Amino acid sequence: MAHSSDQTDAFGDDVGLFGKPLFEDPSARALSRVGVVDVGSNSVRMVVFDGAARSPAYFYNEKIMAGLGQNLAETGFLNPRGKERALSALKRFALLAEGMDIQPMTVVATAAVREASDGPAFAEQVLAETGLRLNVIDGDEEARLSAQGVLLGWPDAKGIVCDIGGNSMELARIGDGKVTRRVSTPLGPFRLQQVEGGIKKRQEHIAKVLKSAQAEMKSEGERIYLVGGSWRVIARLDMERRNYPLTVLHEYRMTPESVLDTVEWALASDLGVLRARTGTSAERMDLVPLACEVLRELVRVLKPSEIDVSAYGIREGMLYEQMPERLRARDPLIEACRATEAVQARIPGFGKKLYAFIEPLFEGASKEKVRLIKAACLLHDTTWRAHPDYRAEACFDNATRANLGGLDHPGRVFLGLALLHRYKNSRAGSRMENLFRLLNDEEIREAEVLGKAMRFGAMFSIAHPETAGKLQWNAKKRELKLVLTETGVGLFGEVAEARFNALSLALRAKTTVSLD
Repeated sequence: MAHSSDQTDAFGDDVGLFGKPLFEDPSARALSRVGVVDVGSNSVRMVVFDGAARSPAYFYNEKIMAGLGQNLAETGFLNPRGKERALSALKRFALLAEGMDIQPMTVVATAAVREASDGPAFAEQVLAETGLRLNVIDGDEEARLSAQGVLLGWPDAKGIVCDIGGNSMELARIGDGKVTRRVSTPLGPFRLQQVEGGIKKRQEHIAKVLKSAQAEMKSEGERIYLVGGSWRVIARLDMERRNYPLTVLHEYRMTPESVLDTVEWALASDLGVLRARTGTSAERMDLVPLACEVLRELVRVLKPSEIDVSAYGIREGMLYEQMPERLRARDPLIEACRATEAVQARIPGFGKKLYAFIEPLFEGASKEKVRLIKAACLLHDTTWRAHPDYRAEACFDNATRANLGGLDHPGRVFLGLALLHRYKNSRAGSRMENLFRLLNDEEIREAEVLGKAMRFGAMFSIAHPETAGKLQWNAKKRELKLVLTETGVGLFGEVAEARFNALSLALRAKTTVSLD
C-alpha cells in the first residue's frame, strides 16, 4: 500500500497520505452553522449543521409533530390546529436562529403547503410574523433533495431512494453520485386515511399507484434506500422483532423477507405496546400501520435486493446543495474523523503518523478496510479526557453510536472494537459483547490486531513513531520485526515492550527486535 506524494490516495484526497483536510478550506468553512427548516405534512423541524466537515454534525435539532397535512385530502385546506402549532414552532425557530447568528435560514415546505388551497396564504403569514420565507417545492424537487441527503451519507449509493412524508411519497434514482429519474406519488399516510372502502380498496389503490410509478422508475432487484420518520419506525420495529443489538438506524440493512415479516408482525400487534418498546411518539405511531401497507406493496412491486435505512433526507440534502464539489467528493467518514481529531485529540495530526507506522501490518487490505484503519488512527486518542477506567467503553460507544456517514453497522463495530483494544488488551466481559456478533471471527481478530498496533504505536514515540523504529511483517512466515533507530533504543522500555508483545500475540507471530 505505497502512497506517493504526487498522486491522490484511495479516497480522492488531494495530495499525500491523507491529503489536506478540506474542512480547513474557506469554501467549506463558509458552511459552518448552516440552518435549515423543513415544513412537512406531519412535522416541522429545524436543524443547524456544523457543516464544515463532509459528515455533518448536528449542532441543533428540534421538531414539532404539527400535523399540517392532516385531513388535507378531504378538506383541501391545511389543518387549523396544525397551522397554529407550525406557526408557533417557526416563530421559535426564527428567534433561535437569531440567537445563534445563523441568518438567513433555508426553509422549504413540501406536499401539505404546496397542495393546500390556503398554502400561499399560510406562507405569507409565516413571512409576515417570523421573517422566514417558505420555499414551496414541488414533488420532483422534494425527491431530488431527499436523494441528495442519501448521497451525503452514502457517496457510492446506487438504487432507488424512497422518501415517505405525511401526504406524499417520492421516488428517485441515484448512482455515480447523481440523482436522475424522479416521481412523486400520493401515498403519504394522511392521504391514505381518505381512501374509502377499507383495507382491500386501500391495498388496490396503493398497488395501482406503485405500478404506475414503477413504469416511470423501471426498477427491479435494486437496493432501496428508505427516508422518512415512518420508515425509521418500521426499521426500529424490525430491530425489535429480530433482537438486533445495535439500534442505530442509519445504514441499517434489511432483507425483503425480513421487512415483510416485520410488517405483518407490526400490523398484528398492539400499537401501544410497540410504542413503549421503541420510544415512538403517539402521532408517529398512528401513521405506522398505513406506512406498513405501503412498504409491503413497495417490496412486492419493486422486488428490491436489499432495503437500507437512511437517517439523512431532505434537510441533509439542503446542506449537500450548498457544499462545494470538492467537499462532496470526499469520504464522509474520513472527513468527520479528521474534524474530530482536530478538536478532541491530545496531539492533532498524530493519527496520520500512527497510520504510516502500522501500515506494513495491513498490506493488501481492501479499500474498505483501509478506510476503517485510517478512521481508527484518526480517532485513536479522541477520548483521552474520559476517566482511564472508562476510555475503552467511551471510544467504543463513540464509534458505534456517533452520527457518522459512510459507515455500515459491521464497520461501526469493527471501528469500535479496534478503539477498545487501543486502550485495553482484553475484551472479555465487556458490556458490548452482544454487538460483537455483527462481526465474524476473522474480523474480530483483525480489529484486535489493529487496536493493539495502535496501542503500541501511540505510546512508542509521542513525536513520531517512525523516528523510533519501523515495523516489518511477513504474513506468510508470521514474522513480526521491529527495527529500532538509535532514538528508538531508548524509547523501547518495559511498557513499550509489553505492548509490542501483546501485538505479536494478537498476530500469532514470532518476533525479532533489532537495531537499524
